[in-house]
Amino acid sequence: MKKVLPNTPPEVGATLQKMRLERGLTLEDLSRTAGVSKSMLSQIEREKANPTIAVAWRLANALGVSIAELLSSESPKLDPIRVLEAHETPTLPGEHAGYVLRILGPMELAGKYEWYELTLAPGGALVSNSHDPGASEHLTLLNGSVEIEVEGARKKLKLGATARYDADKNHAIRNLGKTEAKALLVVIHR
Repeated sequence: MKKVLPNTPPEVGATLQKMRLERGLTLEDLSRTAGVSKSMLSQIEREKANPTIAVAWRLANALGVSIAELLSSESPKLDPIRVLEAHETPTLPGEHAGYVLRILGPMELAGKYEWYELTLAPGGALVSNSHDPGASEHLTLLNGSVEIEVEGARKKLKLGATARYDADKNHAIRNLGKTEAKALLVVIHR
């Protein structure tokens, strides 16, 4: 093991790359999820740059680890039960469109199976262009009311109901009600 001088920052590049590859993520996948540019990730992995605390926090959250694990050169012992606290759950805010997506699925499954908690403000909408061919979505309404639209066809969803639809077509989920709507959204890529 390499001896680190007390006044030098930890070399996180190798640890970051190892964690990213263990999860089957590309630089682009991690860049998108963590909100850190691909070039910055590449520089960090090649030890050309050290991340700021904010960048390290975003990377750790995206990888589902603590900042301490990311900054450590030692391999952590895996806990048989890993818990991600609510404040550690990565979130994709779409405030301008009236939605918040909490990423519930692990990053290593991104691009295969993804699941989210979707919260829509009254009048809010999650409008999506078509995903990859064969992709499907499964939306279960937990509270409020929503309307699903797939290429012009529309259906209202009742509380507790699940809508299953092709996501390889343009689609939208809209809250037409006067109260917040919450749903679980599962995306399956083929």
